[in-house]
Amino acid sequence: MSTIPSPHPSPGIAAQSAPLSSPLDSLLAPPLTRPAVVARLRAAGCVFAEDEAELLVSTARTPDELAAMVERRTGGLPLEHVLGWAEFAGLRVAVDPGVFVPRRRTEFLLGRAVGLARALDRPRPVIVDLCCGSGAVGAALAAALGRVELYAADIEPAAVRCARRNLAAAGGEVHEGDLFAALPAGLRGRIDVLVANVPYVPTDEVGLLPPEAREHEPLVALDGGADGLDVLRRVTAAAPEWLAPGGHVLVETSERQAPHAVEAFARNGLVPQVAGDDDLYATVVIGTGTGTGRGTGSSTHHQAPRPAHHSC
Repeated sequence: MSTIPSPHPSPGIAAQSAPLSSPLDSLLAPPLTRPAVVARLRAAGCVFAEDEAELLVSTARTPDELAAMVERRTGGLPLEHVLGWAEFAGLRVAVDPGVFVPRRRTEFLLGRAVGLARALDRPRPVIVDLCCGSGAVGAALAAALGRVELYAADIEPAAVRCARRNLAAAGGEVHEGDLFAALPAGLRGRIDVLVANVPYVPTDEVGLLPPEAREHEPLVALDGGADGLDVLRRVTAAAPEWLAPGGHVLVETSERQAPHAVEAFARNGLVPQVAGDDDLYATVVIGTGTGTGRGTGSSTHHQAPRPAHHSC
């Protein structure tokens, strides 16, 4: 039985001790050239050293900043944290240190969410990005759909701050707290599409993740409990009363966890469907609500935005 695929988007750096350096070394060292950056990244074990070097060289504003960025990257910091951003679905999304890095495989969940939202054919669908981290999924949904009523929530303060920056342009509200408890009560029975990029790595397998993930991303965004499905079960248990009639909830999981996830969806009255993409190693469980919704009918969304964000 295979382990959960690493949730980290970019290849890791081989574990090794970094050479000692002093401030005098950096003062005397000549400016780094692109080939020198490539060489250092290769020596540190970066699989795509050329691509990473291009990103570092083009992002750094000064030779000193480039040297500092290379030092952080070869020291094991995720590339996205070094750059301060990640590319997700064609968008450049801000990612601060200590914030969960959006994975490329999650673009599959995004695509399914966009399709479902469009099929509802509502002039301004209500979208919620739960466990939002950086707010990448919410930002990409708003970019794809245009006019939306967007909310996001995360339990990690650093993620909330980051998501608020990323979702400001879309007018999204980002709330800090534990899952649905963070959301405005007026959203009950009104959510058309709920995306929840919950943690799904089993506790015993967190130690198998690349050092970049387990050492630099919040544990709460990785550890899904004994079988990896603790947070998913909490989301599916509460989702029906928050969904609008015919609304959908989408959760990313692993292929081997999908049957148990489907049971959780069905047990809580959601009609489940499993979708996957072999190229992205992505598996998404989609649940459709069958209730009548309990919303008040009036929107509590304010035009002055509070951006969305992510982590559980």
